[in-house]
Amino acid sequence: MPNSRPRPRRGARSGAGAVGRDRLVSRSLQSAEHCLSAQDFGTAYAHYLLVLSLAPELKDDVKETFQYTLFRWAEELDALNRTQDLLGCYEQALELFPDDEVICNSMGEHLFRMGFRDEAAGYFHKAVKLNPDFNDAKENFYRVANWLVERWHFIMLNDTKRNTIYNAAIQDAVCLGSKSVLDIGAGTGILSMFAKKAGAHSVYACELSKTMYELACDVVAANKMETGIKLLHMKSLDIEIPKHIPERVSLVVTETVDAGLFGEGIVESLIHAWEHLLLQPKTRGENGNCEKYGKVIPASAVLYGMAVECAEIRRHHRVCTKDVAGICLPTNVKFQSPACSSVDTEETVEPYTTEKMSRVPGGYLALTECFEIMTVDFNNLQELKSLATKKSGKIGIPVIKEGILDAIVVWFVLQLDDEHSLSTSPSEETCWEQAVYPVHDLADYWIKSGDQVMMEVSCQDCYLRIQNISVFSSEHEMDVGKDFSKDKDLFSLGSEAELCSALANLQTSKPDAMEQTCILESTEIALLNDNLYHESFKMAMRKVLSSLTPEKLCQAMDTHCQNNEMSCGSGQSNSEESIPEPFYVLDVSEGFSILPIIAGTLGQVKPYSSVEKDQHRITLDLISEANHFPKETLEFWLRHVEDESAVLQRPKSDKLWSIIILDVIEPSGLIQQEIMEKAAISRPCLKFFWVYTQKWNCWIIWCLLQSGGKIFPQYVLMFGLLVESQTLVEESAVQGTERTLGLNIAPFINQFQVPIRVFLDLSSLPCIPLSKPVELLRLDLMTPYLNTSNREVKVHICKSGQVTAIPFWYHMYLDDEIRLDTSSEASHWKQAAVVLDNPIQVEMGEELVLSVQHHKSNVSITVKQ
Repeated sequence: MPNSRPRPRRGARSGAGAVGRDRLVSRSLQSAEHCLSAQDFGTAYAHYLLVLSLAPELKDDVKETFQYTLFRWAEELDALNRTQDLLGCYEQALELFPDDEVICNSMGEHLFRMGFRDEAAGYFHKAVKLNPDFNDAKENFYRVANWLVERWHFIMLNDTKRNTIYNAAIQDAVCLGSKSVLDIGAGTGILSMFAKKAGAHSVYACELSKTMYELACDVVAANKMETGIKLLHMKSLDIEIPKHIPERVSLVVTETVDAGLFGEGIVESLIHAWEHLLLQPKTRGENGNCEKYGKVIPASAVLYGMAVECAEIRRHHRVCTKDVAGICLPTNVKFQSPACSSVDTEETVEPYTTEKMSRVPGGYLALTECFEIMTVDFNNLQELKSLATKKSGKIGIPVIKEGILDAIVVWFVLQLDDEHSLSTSPSEETCWEQAVYPVHDLADYWIKSGDQVMMEVSCQDCYLRIQNISVFSSEHEMDVGKDFSKDKDLFSLGSEAELCSALANLQTSKPDAMEQTCILESTEIALLNDNLYHESFKMAMRKVLSSLTPEKLCQAMDTHCQNNEMSCGSGQSNSEESIPEPFYVLDVSEGFSILPIIAGTLGQVKPYSSVEKDQHRITLDLISEANHFPKETLEFWLRHVEDESAVLQRPKSDKLWSIIILDVIEPSGLIQQEIMEKAAISRPCLKFFWVYTQKWNCWIIWCLLQSGGKIFPQYVLMFGLLVESQTLVEESAVQGTERTLGLNIAPFINQFQVPIRVFLDLSSLPCIPLSKPVELLRLDLMTPYLNTSNREVKVHICKSGQVTAIPFWYHMYLDDEIRLDTSSEASHWKQAAVVLDNPIQVEMGEELVLSVQHHKSNVSITVKQ
């Protein structure tokens, strides 16, 4: 804590007023110091406000101490949920120090934690502008930028084909007389500008996101169309005539469609538009000026699907093993990914995930022909209204190739008008991903030619839902999941005997067995399927515990001798005290982890788990029972920690940990961001998790280990290589004005570009390697003094080309012999890459020097010119 007390400066003023002011300032400074010593931060803050209001010339002298006081007082207010008081303190502080990047960044952190992402982004952005080298603010801004301007904006704006076709359809509509236009979900305003350039008299554009709305305002102004396009920061559902727009429009343009077509609310917004904002549609065969009638671009859409086998989808959405490193997963525990969750749940969950199927690692195998799911006419109000109320349709698709039924993949063709269309098919080169509906709850996933895949299709809660997937075998038998028992009339069966046969084949658990459905993120399911990960940890833990066993035996013998001496004197024995203490193992992995149970099977171990969700705790208890491991042995650590920020403390006041397991690498391919960021912009409960990367704090954890105890992993090596990848370039920033048909958008949206791309699969990434892998960084957890914050790495160029990105991954060493490679295709980890602002031309035989900087848990990589 800063402790230098400034002396009040005497200015040119004189007299009793100035003397009185100086005395009051001096007393207030003394009182502030006294309050800080007593940790009364609220009163100290009030004193500093008084000092700075009376003597603004002291701002530079007290700035550091004032910041410290503000941050500590804000922590207390946050803990007390005094949100308004907290924000008020920051507003006062920013009035005094409007150009202080540290206060701006801290204000943003609090706002982000409260859910005000737009406002947080503004403060982070300001902090970066004030100090471009302020790493904390940059990292926070990059995090928020991903929330505010999703990465698909860049990919979509770089899709010249998509932009050209939309532009042509809008131009044709305006030329035919549709001169008043409403753009719903305007984004950057590109469709509005297409309409204005085509000659529309009146263009209105609504955008709900504050960030995108402000971005659109800048873009429209830069393209000199601000007088011809009226931008509205609101949902289209809230637009009223004549309050917001003067009269009904003749054309609505929109691209509020996601990979599953309906997920961004296009049906609801178009129903409202037809009822309140659009002119009546032209009836069939009717002639006349299009200005008198309403229409929508896109005019219609056709949804298509295909059943596929795909190992990558399977391992992320279905637990494919019954045994994890010797731990049996019981049949009464059912694991599901969020995409498999039932529509009956209270919370509306997106019933699909998305994949770029043309780039999915390992590829996929089509098990059926492409089939039509449904057609929707966006120019037909009654059809739009009936979508939400229409009963589920039943579809049966013949199987053409045998394989494992893993998912139904869905895409669509967007018919903009009679001439122009866009397809999001996996076979098309497009900005779109496909919607993926993982298959679950089948007794047998193997299907063969002649079988039929059956499913129910509906549009509920603004989502296309594909449910109750089952299989009719070629012998007219049916394998179904649990959902069949709920809907016995789901399909028309040939006979009552077939129904009885199907019901008899249903797997049921014992009546007295507790059933548990455990919802896991797709990354957590992939982790459960990562057998090498669990076997490696088991082997490493066994080695550590074996090395500590002699020490335990000696302790037990010493205790036994002491007890014998005591019992000789007292005539009593204490057999309980002769039992040696167990080994204490703490797992602070993010999310669901069975490592504590694995540790518990390795001998006399007391494992501690840091899982937080109740359903995860119940599941771990059931797995423990199924493996004859007393569930009372497993402790859920966060239940016993009143101050959750002190989670890394001793298991008991006089005991030390034998093993601490740290979750160092995110599934996304980055060094665990939450380890640092939970101290800053998320919940405070784990705010010391990141400190192991800091020399001054790493010893806090290290000192919690008993002699011979270990931290896993013991050290991590970061590797990278230079590549040329146009794909990464186009997914990271808008490339000039050519892609956007001459419209100036790139400089504005590229303010939100993030230099690191995550969740990459190097095995399927379109790229050309220009170097061999090199070691970029060593992060040592057991001997932290070996870590360096800056390093230069020479990279030898083995192929001429343009360096556009530096993909990176890690080797995690549990010890010197046991290593996990996060670039392995079988691992649950993905990879990440730094994308360069400007490509660098290199020739074979040259050397490039990389500057690698390590700040907290973040790593930046730049090319040294």
